[in-house]
Amino acid sequence: MNRRYDIDALRVIAFAFLILYHVGMLYVADWGWHIKSSYTSEGLQLPMLFMNRWRMDLIFLISGMAAAFLLKPGQAGRFLAARSARLLLPLTFGILVVVPIQPYVQGVSNGLVEPGFFGFLAEYYTARRWPENAFDGWQHGFTWNHLWYLAYLWVYTVALAALLPLLRSRLGQRLRAGFAGLRGAALLILPALPLLLYSLVLQPRFPDVGDFIHDWYRNAVYFTVFLYGFVIARDAGFWAEALRLRRVALGFALGLFAAYAFARHGLPETIPYWYEVLIVTLRNAYVWTMLLAILGWAHALLNRPFAWLPKANEAVYPWYMLHQSLIVLIAWWLVPLKLGAALECTLVVLGTVAGCHLLHTHLIRRVNWLRPLFGLKSAVETREVPALRLAAYGVVPFAALVVFIVWQS
Repeated sequence: MNRRYDIDALRVIAFAFLILYHVGMLYVADWGWHIKSSYTSEGLQLPMLFMNRWRMDLIFLISGMAAAFLLKPGQAGRFLAARSARLLLPLTFGILVVVPIQPYVQGVSNGLVEPGFFGFLAEYYTARRWPENAFDGWQHGFTWNHLWYLAYLWVYTVALAALLPLLRSRLGQRLRAGFAGLRGAALLILPALPLLLYSLVLQPRFPDVGDFIHDWYRNAVYFTVFLYGFVIARDAGFWAEALRLRRVALGFALGLFAAYAFARHGLPETIPYWYEVLIVTLRNAYVWTMLLAILGWAHALLNRPFAWLPKANEAVYPWYMLHQSLIVLIAWWLVPLKLGAALECTLVVLGTVAGCHLLHTHLIRRVNWLRPLFGLKSAVETREVPALRLAAYGVVPFAALVVFIVWQS
């Protein structure tokens, strides 16, 4: 099958928007984050909400598509081993090396961590219990912050591998064909129904606390869209229908968001249950129609070999790992200077982009032992490596970290 340039390009664009979204978290009023600018704006809430509802769903949808293309017939074990190495090794390295500046800045900003980064690290690496609300994840000692996506994706990958016999059975093939074969109104409506069910049943009981074990609402949503991506990735009929429906889907998505934003604006503390159901129905219908519109327009506009695409596609993983720590660090330097909102935001964006580019281009991709720590292929992967050894590159370091944290607590 020919390479799907639209999926590669969509992956780059989705993570680029993630970087902009995290910059926006500095400036949107009334939304908590690791550090906040003094120039916050309520006007940012609507555009941030517009993206917030589907941004991670899109990334997990693309991850499911990637799994479909990476998983070769008869190579489930090697696929799982390779994904373990590419996800868990960067996750472990990121928790230990890339992320710590974020809890440090947040803890110092909250007045609950003593200034002095290396002193903080000396305590951070003992997995000690920190003062309450010192930083996100204080109760666990360590935090993965924005790298939570890697941990969740690895678990979904393991679950996918376990489900392969079912997915490849006669019943599984019929279910996959039924989903990929949805057309017209059925495609616009039916895939949103499981998401709505999760919102009504699971979300009230399992709020988002960033704890995988108790995160059943987000797990249900993200694993479902991950499976959606896996099922539709290679189905030409689905992509033809997404292409055909792209204008209708976008129109519905924009209308549904307008209705959703209006319905939730200025709500009192208590509202009737039927009104809650209305809001979550609008939200989930918006999420799915927006995802469908994005897929259709990406297939229409991006399925070509852009000159910039290979380098950008390689840069996604290192940039994803680095960007939030750079945003937090640069903001921590700039916020006290009171430079004005426009100049401060411009410097945060430019500094983050420059930092990601320089570290990726001039260090990470050139140092072979650093490459796998940031999710890039290393020279060892050009040779035939046994699946168990390949998996050990990711599983063993991560397992050791988990054991250490549990032992310290």
